[in-house]
Amino acid sequence: MTPVMRRWAASLAGAALAVTALAGISGCGTLGYYWQSTAGHVRLLNASEPVSEVLARPELSADLRARLLFSQSIRDYAIRRLHLPDNASYRRYADLGRPAAVWNVVAAPELSLDLHTWCFLVVGCVGYRGYYDPLQARAEADLLKAQGLETFVYGVPAYSTLGKVPQRGWLADPLLNTFVTRYSELELARLIIHELSHQLAFAEGDTVFNESYATAVERIGSRLWLAEEASPELRERIERAEAAAEARRADFRRLAMATRERLLALYRSPASEADKRAGKAEALAELRTGYAALKAEPDGPWHGFAGYDEWFASVNNAQLGVLAAYNAQVSDFERLYERVGRDWPAFYAEVRRLAALPKAQRDAELARGTAGAPGTPEASLSR
Repeated sequence: MTPVMRRWAASLAGAALAVTALAGISGCGTLGYYWQSTAGHVRLLNASEPVSEVLARPELSADLRARLLFSQSIRDYAIRRLHLPDNASYRRYADLGRPAAVWNVVAAPELSLDLHTWCFLVVGCVGYRGYYDPLQARAEADLLKAQGLETFVYGVPAYSTLGKVPQRGWLADPLLNTFVTRYSELELARLIIHELSHQLAFAEGDTVFNESYATAVERIGSRLWLAEEASPELRERIERAEAAAEARRADFRRLAMATRERLLALYRSPASEADKRAGKAEALAELRTGYAALKAEPDGPWHGFAGYDEWFASVNNAQLGVLAAYNAQVSDFERLYERVGRDWPAFYAEVRRLAALPKAQRDAELARGTAGAPGTPEASLSR
């Protein structure tokens, strides 16, 4: 897409739909916010080129060439084996010249883990608001702080238009330098699978459901790819590096989610606000102490690894609140995948059926394991 006025104007309709369809780029509905969202998305699309054209450049670095070729093999695998959409998604590449695609703002009250929400016509209410400019994201966070909320601003390497925008030509979700050149092969595979899965199912206003579902597909799909497609040399290298990384992630989730549950119980208790503040301070202090102890273990997987330092240094209710959105129901979706016989089309059909239910019913069915169970009406209808 060239930046001439005719193409710019033609892009606005698709981009406007994209920003109202995206949880990560949704806003309060003001004209100014929607304009920055629309313009930012159009600039992102405008920077993209077909991967085939990028690969044809003789001056292309060997590393980027290898990553782009790898991304296309993952894209093909996702279609062939995981039954993810066969469209133009991730067949284009854009170098944005920045470290993140967007910056999200999340916020929560001082004594609650319930995320502040923004509501929109297309996606319903979501617990984060995205900006293409980090300065604007931080300014929004400052306004929320002034209202007494705790905030967290974090860079997002990629986002999906959730199938709400036609995935054709320059409107398709592109590959970005923010993840192609910075992620390991396994991380890149996971991200592409995660974002593609959003195109197949979406529950309006339910961030936990949507992100847990995509995370489950990402985990299952990447394990299958590693077992079925990776060369022995690549598999050995990834498994060696992944063993330590997964151990760190497991430690992180264990510490963070235990503290989250502790704070949930505290905030819901009849204790006074003063006692809740004291309990919160104690819980967060113990969380940081536990993290320091992990890093100090001489024989553990951390060995002084500092990748989580910033998160623990600033940890607050907003960070703990958003963390749950990507993990809370993952195991439920993994069990659903097993219950439908590891049949991807049946799995996606069940997820779509659940997404159409009222939230309380959806959560209940998913949690108790009745969705997709062999012999149930739901299972037979989904096949």
